[in-house]
Amino acid sequence: MKVLITEYLRINLDSELYECRRCNGALGSARETYKRGLLVYDRDPREIHKPLLDPKLYERTYSPHPDWCRILEFYCPHCGTMMEVEYVPPGHPPLHDIELDIDALKEQWKDREEVIEPPIGPVPPRRTHMHGHGHDHGAHSPADTKKN
Repeated sequence: MKVLITEYLRINLDSELYECRRCNGALGSARETYKRGLLVYDRDPREIHKPLLDPKLYERTYSPHPDWCRILEFYCPHCGTMMEVEYVPPGHPPLHDIELDIDALKEQWKDREEVIEPPIGPVPPRRTHMHGHGHDHGAHSPADTKKN
């Protein structure tokens, strides 16, 4: 049984492995952080957020300084899909953002049908904003309110 976790991540409850939803590649034990099985690109934040001021002339350029911030990009090692991005201080380990109770998930999903893709329902009808007194204020154009 496979359970969807994020846009590009799922867990295979039978093998207890995380998998890439794009290429089906195994990413590592679901009893650990999924990030252990991913490639990490430690980006200089100035590559992403270009300085607005000339760094030769100004100490502060409105760009994150690499001594204060780093950007970690996590990629599937099989197909290269970017699975996560996080901003952390230098020296800080990657964030442990998902921790699953595998045994509880197995119990919850034992009698369920596998979901391959998230369900997509119909678009709900657009509601007209009413102020509760019988008419819609958005129904008139500004030209209707002009005085001659």
